[in-house]
Amino acid sequence: MNTVGAQAASAQTPIPFLDLARQYRDIRDSVLAEVGRLFESQQFILGEAVEQFEDEIAAYCGARFAVGCASGSDAIMLALMALGIEPGDEVLTSPYTFFATAGSIAHLKAVPVFADVDPATFNLDVDSVGCALKRHPRIRAIVPVHLFGGCADMNNVRRLADERGIPVIEDAAQAIGAEYNGRRAGTLGRAGCFSFFPSKNLGGFGDGGIITTDDADLAARLRALRVHGRTGEYIHEWIGVNSRLDALQAVILRVKLRKLDDWIGRRQHNARLYRQLLQACDIPVVAPEPATFQTRHVFNQFVIRAANRDQLRAHLAARGVATAVYYPLPLHLQPCFNALGYRRGDFPASEQLAAEALALPVFPELSEEQIKRVVCEIKSFYTG
Repeated sequence: MNTVGAQAASAQTPIPFLDLARQYRDIRDSVLAEVGRLFESQQFILGEAVEQFEDEIAAYCGARFAVGCASGSDAIMLALMALGIEPGDEVLTSPYTFFATAGSIAHLKAVPVFADVDPATFNLDVDSVGCALKRHPRIRAIVPVHLFGGCADMNNVRRLADERGIPVIEDAAQAIGAEYNGRRAGTLGRAGCFSFFPSKNLGGFGDGGIITTDDADLAARLRALRVHGRTGEYIHEWIGVNSRLDALQAVILRVKLRKLDDWIGRRQHNARLYRQLLQACDIPVVAPEPATFQTRHVFNQFVIRAANRDQLRAHLAARGVATAVYYPLPLHLQPCFNALGYRRGDFPASEQLAAEALALPVFPELSEEQIKRVVCEIKSFYTG
């Protein structure tokens, strides 16, 4: 692109990383109607609205039960609590994920243990998981992350867990509707944990989370733990927490759930177009494709890899294209986990992704013209 062309492109309307206002305009009337009915009922804590949403999420995921809670972080913590994880227990997870995955483990005074990821899927590498299990015989659970909307290799993770008789808890915060060999995320382990943070594919108007399971006893315990461990009127069998999904979030999310598959389809279309255009550019950018077992990738994020990521990001920002970096410092190198004893170089794939990964806009309302412009700007960085 010549100088005049670059100046013209930079003067165009900025492309946001996410535009929730456009999404809201499409559903505004339905949301306001449902919120108005809730206000008339004045039933804001749990109640019928939350129960209806739980039933709908369970059906959508193909699970028997769903238990709402206050956030995706709490969903992981509650699942660990319900499965009996205690102080000092070791829990295996990924170092390349949002902090809450390991933070929820540490909040219970359990010990996060990390295994490296596969750079092709951004998810736990099965060979690394096997090595970690051999080195840490006190591991009591595995928490694979379905990062960016694509499922981890759950059959192989489950095989390793089953050999040791330990549960698998899915961190599916970014993966509602994703499928592994035709099965939905949230039904691939003992429990599945989802987030309704506003930026998620199914996002609320604030925080929210939910846990799915096929285990009736586990579901009952989760329902108790989210209300201080209460099993009867002022009777507390366990010490739980206060982590309830607000009815206000539930009614909004029920409206959005009806649109979710359409939004996912548009994200998938956008991801395909990005890959086609980037591959045609012949530039040193990796745009990973879903693995064969990721039979439905829902693209909460579309993430490319570039060796000079930070310079590329600055170039795009100067031309009005917003991007995001997930995640610039892997969990094993976070200052709060220094006592775990990990060092730089312990998980090379995670560290490489932390340095190279760049998320491009992929939200459903993004136009093909905007995607072409993003790719054009990426190409201009490499070709001038």
